[in-house]
Amino acid sequence: MKKSVAVLLLVAVLYLVSSETLLVVVAGPEDCMDACSTACVQYLRDSRRMARCERKCSIRCGPDAAAANKVGTIGG
Repeated sequence: MKKSVAVLLLVAVLYLVSSETLLVVVAGPEDCMDACSTACVQYLRDSRRMARCERKCSIRCGPDAAAANKVGTIGG
């Protein structure tokens, strides 16, 4: 009985310690720009469409979008 209580207590302590060390990673504007420009590669043979796609990326992932919390959103 004492061993099972000790093991349960140990598991609870380890859970509490590990839950405080978890890190939350937030995607920044550089991640948005990288992902968006990677999608523009499909227009590699059409320079006009590639330039248009890159302009859209700069609008979607620029500093104004980051201020409005729209970084990384799809369709907005």
